[in-house]
Amino acid sequence: MTTTARAAAPSAHRTPGRSQAAVLLVGSCLPILGAILIAPVLPDLQAAFAGTPGVEALAPMALSIPSLAVGLLALVAGRVVDRVGRLRLLLAALPLYVVAGTAPLWLDSLPAIVASRALIGVAEAAIMTCCVTLIGDYWRGAERDRYLALQTVVTSFSAVLFLLLGGALGAQGWRTPFWAYLAGLVFLPLMARLLWQPRDVRPAAEDDAGALRDVPWRSLAPLLVLTFLGAIVFYALQVELSFVLDDLGVGTVGIGIAAALANLAVMVAAASFTRLAHGNARPAIIAGFATGGAGLVVIALAGTPVGVTVGAVVAGIGGGLLLPSLLVGTTSRLGYAQRGRGTGAWTSAFFLGQFVCPVLVVGLTAATDELTRALVLVGGFGLLLAGLAFVLLRRTAVPTASALADGPTGPTPVLPV
Repeated sequence: MTTTARAAAPSAHRTPGRSQAAVLLVGSCLPILGAILIAPVLPDLQAAFAGTPGVEALAPMALSIPSLAVGLLALVAGRVVDRVGRLRLLLAALPLYVVAGTAPLWLDSLPAIVASRALIGVAEAAIMTCCVTLIGDYWRGAERDRYLALQTVVTSFSAVLFLLLGGALGAQGWRTPFWAYLAGLVFLPLMARLLWQPRDVRPAAEDDAGALRDVPWRSLAPLLVLTFLGAIVFYALQVELSFVLDDLGVGTVGIGIAAALANLAVMVAAASFTRLAHGNARPAIIAGFATGGAGLVVIALAGTPVGVTVGAVVAGIGGGLLLPSLLVGTTSRLGYAQRGRGTGAWTSAFFLGQFVCPVLVVGLTAATDELTRALVLVGGFGLLLAGLAFVLLRRTAVPTASALADGPTGPTPVLPV
């Protein structure tokens, strides 16, 4: 289609609004559901299959293997997104999400359950990549920055909600939480009705040039490396906070309050990102690493429940600054024809970091004989990463979408295919 023809058919334009934003933001929470919903029932799951060889390793894998699958496959999903389209892959992934997610309701073998959890990771890789890519497609400028930051807010809130939901459902039996994966059946018709396969609306000459250009891996590489390392620092808070408080004699209610305050800090910082960034994500990346690392050190050294909670809030602020700044900085470098692969690479880096984090902390704890010493090392690593980010990004601008002249700052009409 020529530029003239595009301009002559305004009736074909569709403008994304709050409905599209809502379904994409909440849809991004589906992979979070897979990552943490069954955490409260892991002891019961292990007890149910106590006679299975290697149960001590297999039961935790039921929780962690979806993150590994997302980390390994999101980049592949990004290639599929750029080849066959965003919406097709998204709608194909949702039935797999439901089938694989609910499979443990009737499976009687722990290895089979772990295999089904790997399949849920395949679906989650596609869902997360498609949702992030479509946010990048549908909006430009300040609106894109705002919705990508809101994604961190919504997913952080959902993490708290899903932990509570998993605990409540788990009280009825270890299989009960898996019914929650039927949520995919709700999103399937909603997404099919409210979303559309976008197409770039820039002039045809720009489209052709963009199609010939490869993903700018060289400029993305520093951000992808920092995303992987940042996920380790951020996830250490989520995984280890309860253990530190438990060692101090804090009960379940107190642990829940501390975790809720930490996630509230994540949400507040992420919601403030677009106002603080001023068109440049670089300061927020550096501040996120420094604050997140400092918070972990405080958690490790505080020695009191109040001090640990203060450290958790500080670390949460760091995570709330870090995640949207890295995501926005990455997506702002991508054109339409590259966006699936680029966002898939970011998703892979983030989920691989999540998977590595608990393994790393366990190893450091074994080496130092104390969890708090391990957290001091991870927190110190976060502080070093702030310096590394300063060096890596010193000669590289990290503009947000609002700083780029890639379109209007409000919602951009996107042609359906």
